[in-house]
Amino acid sequence: MAIVEVKVPQLSESVAEATLLQWKKQPGEAVAMDEILIEIETDKVVLEVPAPAAGVLAAHVVGNGGTVVSDQLIAQIDTEGKAGAAAPAAAAVATAPAAAAPAGADKSGVAMPAAAKLLADNNLAASAVAGTGKDGRITKGDVLGAVAAGAAKPAAVAAPAIAVPAAPAVAKPLPAVKAPAAQNLGDRPEQRVPMSRLRARVAERLLQSQSTNAILTTFNEVNMAPLMDMRKKFQDKFEKEHGVKLGFMSFFVKAAVHALKKFPVLNASVDGNDIVYHGYFDIGIAVGSPRGLVVPIIRNADQMSFADIEKKIAEFGQKAKDGKLGIEELTGGTFSISNGGTFGSMLSTPIINPPQSAILGVHATKDRAVVENGQVVVRPINYLAMSYDHRIIDGREAVLGLVAMKEALEDPARLLFDI
Repeated sequence: MAIVEVKVPQLSESVAEATLLQWKKQPGEAVAMDEILIEIETDKVVLEVPAPAAGVLAAHVVGNGGTVVSDQLIAQIDTEGKAGAAAPAAAAVATAPAAAAPAGADKSGVAMPAAAKLLADNNLAASAVAGTGKDGRITKGDVLGAVAAGAAKPAAVAAPAIAVPAAPAVAKPLPAVKAPAAQNLGDRPEQRVPMSRLRARVAERLLQSQSTNAILTTFNEVNMAPLMDMRKKFQDKFEKEHGVKLGFMSFFVKAAVHALKKFPVLNASVDGNDIVYHGYFDIGIAVGSPRGLVVPIIRNADQMSFADIEKKIAEFGQKAKDGKLGIEELTGGTFSISNGGTFGSMLSTPIINPPQSAILGVHATKDRAVVENGQVVVRPINYLAMSYDHRIIDGREAVLGLVAMKEALEDPARLLFDI
């Protein structure tokens, strides 16, 4: 038997641990090299773990829902095995984490609440399951893995006198991890679902932002007619030339960079008692995904053309939809833009994405009655909102910065001449 280990990919320094989602292959099944075995969820992205070699999956060392860290062993592949013949090996391998546990590890066998219930349901003793959670605690995934591997029942059960039939050739598949069923409370049902790592991280950062920043929001309105006319005039030629549609976000990014150059403190961040002024413009674009809010970064946006920005935004949107954004694409950023207008929002007060000091909120463009030269006219108006950290950004810089964005959007030629 030639065993190849499957380990957790290297996580970024800011990611302490991750959660295994659903195994796509069960012990005893054949796997091809680079075939995706499982997805791992961090508080930023979902990573795919490919098979490092072809063969037969010998065992799941960590089951569905288990908590893991960088470079941790999660499965083993028998490169010389045959499909359907790996079940006996799987049971032996599943106990490996307990034997290989470091001397200083916590071996108290403390089970997490969900894991304790599973132990009771399957008549298993905590000592029969190796814990892979923090400080050696037993997770729900550990119990599921033990059940699938055929862990022995405790001695208290009068089963030893009965001959136990041999395990089938193919190991029993792990049960699917599903959200808890809604409780039957008549016409007032409830459902309790644990937060994903991403949702928990978003919640943590939002609370951090509100508790550490002195957040203030300034508003202004933009007449989008000149920009809409320019877009309508050139969008067909633009798409034909560059292979991507001309949207409004590239103009908002360009207008933001235009203002950040005029007022560098809007592009700065706080580090202790220091203000860090960034000489580059990495713009975060808030994107809604099936897993929650993510903010991929357009790096060096000041050096990119409108076409480059539109292509990058389209790429981020597709990756967010498919869950393919990488950690490096979500790290950093000096200023962010949130486009609530996509969903019909008229006004909002966006929350700063720490450690940044300002964020621009863009909203839906609607025809509104406005006064021009003493006359009431109808114009397509977009309300802009910029939240900023009042600890380092004074009202003057914030208001003038937003005015600079407004002027650039109402007269796009300013972006060409940087005025």
